[in-house]
Amino acid sequence: MRFFKKKNINKTNTAVPSENQKDGLKASLEENLQILKDTLGKSTDIVFREIRIGKEGNLKAGIIYTDGLTNTISLQESILEKLMLDSKDIELQEKLATGQSMSSILKDFLMTVGEIKDCTTFEALYTSLLSGDTIILIDASAQGLIISNKYWIERGVTEPMAQTVVRGPREGFSENLRVNTALVRRKLKDPNLWMESKIVGTRTKTNIAVMYINGIADEKIVKEVHSRLDNIDIDGILDSGNIEELIEDAPLSPFPTIYNTERPDAVAAALLEGRIAILVDGTPFVLIVPALFIQFFQSSEDYYQRADIASFIRLLRFGSFGISLLAPALFIAITTFHQTMLPPALLISLAAQREGVPFPAFIEAVLMEMTFEILREAGIRMPRSIGSAMSIVGAFVIGTAAVEAGVISAAMVIVVSITAIASFVSPTYDLAIAVRLLRFGFMGIAASFGLFGIMVGVITLVLHLCSIRSFGIPYMSPLAPFNISDQKDTFIRLPRWAMFTRPRLINQQNIVRQQDSASAKPKPPENEE
Repeated sequence: MRFFKKKNINKTNTAVPSENQKDGLKASLEENLQILKDTLGKSTDIVFREIRIGKEGNLKAGIIYTDGLTNTISLQESILEKLMLDSKDIELQEKLATGQSMSSILKDFLMTVGEIKDCTTFEALYTSLLSGDTIILIDASAQGLIISNKYWIERGVTEPMAQTVVRGPREGFSENLRVNTALVRRKLKDPNLWMESKIVGTRTKTNIAVMYINGIADEKIVKEVHSRLDNIDIDGILDSGNIEELIEDAPLSPFPTIYNTERPDAVAAALLEGRIAILVDGTPFVLIVPALFIQFFQSSEDYYQRADIASFIRLLRFGSFGISLLAPALFIAITTFHQTMLPPALLISLAAQREGVPFPAFIEAVLMEMTFEILREAGIRMPRSIGSAMSIVGAFVIGTAAVEAGVISAAMVIVVSITAIASFVSPTYDLAIAVRLLRFGFMGIAASFGLFGIMVGVITLVLHLCSIRSFGIPYMSPLAPFNISDQKDTFIRLPRWAMFTRPRLINQQNIVRQQDSASAKPKPPENEE
């Protein structure tokens, strides 16, 4: 299977348009309608209506729309009534005698809808028709009209489910592309906020919008985003995850190199830093590039709280990342190879707990981790009313029963429980998934080589992270390469008045976003005499 355009490989996974789809519209209305019916397979949700327009009613026209995707009220009031009733008051023959085409006459004198486009090919006609637009075809004319009157039932703007905050906006993206772009526009009322649209997917014809702030975003990164999107050649795009998998830099790495969010405020903040947003129709998750490793520890709430509180919570996230990644591996290594590192009282307690346990520490950890992963996935797939309760009760019951049965030691249950809780601290689901995968690898090398294996694994992991790039930007920046000016929003967050520059590696132009810190710093009130 192939998903990218290459000239030296024959197409095997793309939709091959029919000969009729490649051709332009015919001058005969009956011939056009017959081609449409044959191509669409006489689908019952495609409505064909033939009418007569003009003062004498001697001109035939055809109206085609998709039931369920078209606004029927607008169709009745702005199209049918105008063509069948109001057209009788216009001398069409006189207008035609002046050299005007029939389509231009209808646009200039009859149609009262906002957006009208000309159509001369079947390919454009099919895309618009199946997107919810109304098509008007006129007899003796090889040019049709596309009337924009889409309408369908959709989910409204609700609170994000995956990225909740205690303080901050409660609105999240929906599945409607135009609603999502409007949510971003409402936060950034800047004429330099540019949006460019694309259609990806030879069968789904999925609309994609690329948003960035002209003058802040790096033009090289913008061109690279367009190049990767234009290079996609696939039959269907159903979610932004399909796009992410096709344009990411390191597809074999467990770490995500593209950030996704369902919060408009997070997208607006990323655009102000010089990043680029990719919005996909049909999904509430928006992609943000380039994405850095540090970005996955940042939450929108960090910038709505005080700087000291936000810094403490962010440091807590980094600590939780280390616990969720290395805690089981360290416990296995110490209890298996380095018992002398433990205080005598703790060593005696652990030895007493492990007396009668038939498995080594590595097998214990794998059994508990796999059990918890199964319970976590079951809790996600179960109905929400009982999913969380089932996962919590299941873990408690299974852990207690395993300890009482002598299969698992109590200390291992504690370590795995703390690890599982720490993994939930991550504000992004993608990073938590990567940690869950790597945890098993570190457990394996800890059981084989002890602390030495863990150190080698950590060094290898750091080297891997430093080798990754996201759209040309080093994944570990501003740590590697180290940039002192960007440390103001890395491990800790400085106050707003001190964050007066944008990230330098992401944005090479328009660095300053506010006045300098000396003049922006709040000054205490002067004592009045």
